[in-house]
Amino acid sequence: MTTSSPAPLRGEVWWVDFNPTVGTEIRKIRPAVVISSDAIGKLPIKLVAPITDWKPHFSSDIWHVRINPDSSNGLSKPSAVDVLQIRSVDTQRFVKRLGSVSADVLEEIVTSLALVVEYQ
Repeated sequence: MTTSSPAPLRGEVWWVDFNPTVGTEIRKIRPAVVISSDAIGKLPIKLVAPITDWKPHFSSDIWHVRINPDSSNGLSKPSAVDVLQIRSVDTQRFVKRLGSVSADVLEEIVTSLALVVEYQ
């Protein structure tokens, strides 16, 4: 799969093909948020955080960031960014741009990542 658009940018939400996977890694084609800096990297690789359906029990997890659907992000239902399953993916895995998250949501995602890796 190849993108028919410019390279994915930080904060954008894209359909990403996560297959093949191993074990309990997040799988299939699903939305993901680009979290890597646009200025970093020489290879066509982006760091993404996959998005899954929101479940009420996620509210106590530091690695799940809730996103409500809106016209900017292109999501159709309440969702959760799963920061614990961040991945570097080649831009060939990007299928279609859905939209972008707000600066506040992106900040929540980055803060969650800092907590997951115990960044001081």
